[in-house]
Amino acid sequence: MDKHSPIGFFDSGVGGLSVLSCFKNILPNEDTIYYGDLKNLPYGDKSQAQIIGYSKKILDFFENQGVKAVVIACNTSSALAYESVKDHYDFKLYPVLQSCAKVVSSMPIKRVGVFATEGTVKSGAYAKEITKNNPDIQVREMSCPNWVKIVEKLVLDIDPEADIKSKLDEMLQFNPDKIILGCTHYPFLTPILTKFAPEALFINPADIFVEFIKSDLGENNLLNPKTTGGKEEFYVSANPEGFKDHAKIFYRINEGVGINLA
Repeated sequence: MDKHSPIGFFDSGVGGLSVLSCFKNILPNEDTIYYGDLKNLPYGDKSQAQIIGYSKKILDFFENQGVKAVVIACNTSSALAYESVKDHYDFKLYPVLQSCAKVVSSMPIKRVGVFATEGTVKSGAYAKEITKNNPDIQVREMSCPNWVKIVEKLVLDIDPEADIKSKLDEMLQFNPDKIILGCTHYPFLTPILTKFAPEALFINPADIFVEFIKSDLGENNLLNPKTTGGKEEFYVSANPEGFKDHAKIFYRINEGVGINLA
């Protein structure tokens, strides 16, 4: 692996741009390639076999791009595909779920709540990964099927704030010490969540995830040594115009940067 090579990021859509944004704030000189699988979104309601298939196709794409690492910014892909694909590529793989769970398991806490997509919750991956590292922590996972649509401001026949409060009230009955916002979209609901609970209760996985990636790249001598801003590329499997429009919620793509159809 060459330290000058780019780092890939992928998600089912635009949500993974929130991870890319955190990454660029900390490591602005790294070259990055982002892939949004708009053709197959949302991943949250797909089967494990489908998620593995989508993930392999995207990782093959990144392999052809000569990346030194790939960030699996999608919690669902991390939960359902990572174990199946991790040994098939020569580049580094950073799954958001497992990386976040490893950090959370080292915290001095006893009870952790997780808000996530249906696919992630059904997999039980957060509970599995956290308790694998610390069996004394109790974990409760809860799916929030409307929250991605709420963030993307899609038309719903529900009151968004009431839906969010209802899920939070149910989770608070578990009396968690921390709540993981286990989908790349969910941290954007923090302004509503903090109306009803302290901000310190919530964990945005991207924050601890990016610090984990920086540390690991450094330990493996893979940090790009250049001192100028990194190049950015963006690819999608469908609807590049829609991607650029929705991306504004999560990340500022420079005006001259195009969205490529992969």
